[in-house]
Amino acid sequence: MKILIIEDEPQMLDNMRQTLEREHYKVEAASDFRTASAKIGVYDYDCVLLDITLPDGNGLELLKQLKKLGKEDGVIIVSAKDSLDDRIKGLDLGADDYLPKPFHMAELNARVKAVLRRRNFQGSTQIEVGNMSISPENRSIQISAKDLVLNRKEFDILMYLVTNKTRLVTKTALAEHVWGDHIDQSDTFDFIYSQIKNLRKKLDDAQATVEIEAVYGVGYKLVVV
Repeated sequence: MKILIIEDEPQMLDNMRQTLEREHYKVEAASDFRTASAKIGVYDYDCVLLDITLPDGNGLELLKQLKKLGKEDGVIIVSAKDSLDDRIKGLDLGADDYLPKPFHMAELNARVKAVLRRRNFQGSTQIEVGNMSISPENRSIQISAKDLVLNRKEFDILMYLVTNKTRLVTKTALAEHVWGDHIDQSDTFDFIYSQIKNLRKKLDDAQATVEIEAVYGVGYKLVVV
């Protein structure tokens, strides 16, 4: 799962990043309006943690931008502004939740998980696809009740395909979601081909009733067979 933190306080940003990275989320950050606007304009995120008060703009304008672009990113407003008006404005603009500062990092983690469950898995903590059962929060997978061991990238790839199981996922979208904006430093998709090859073999060896179908020159799609 990929998360964007938009926060201008360095210590708060660092604490939030460390907390979420310990949960194995892919975390990106922006400390000002301009950087945040550029990121949400180019990349998709599972959840955006949005501070309202930024040094060069209002975070609510970023929320408007997300909705104008038709993005489906979950949004949690994280701000020291705790007035009723701010909460109402944020929720009216499409935010999923509002977490006033100060807060415990355990609460932040719980709120993120709740938004991800609602957004991606209809509130369920367990996902069933074919004979595959996935627990996103525990990062565990079973095939016909037997554990399937995946490395971090393999799990992230599979989860992205599962959350987009009715859609074709392009190679670029997959790379950006799993590897983040560091993908800009690469000019080939060889690293994706390698991970997909290993993941396919593990699913096949476990006799999974799901396959990763390749659409030549475009990307991949998860199908139940």
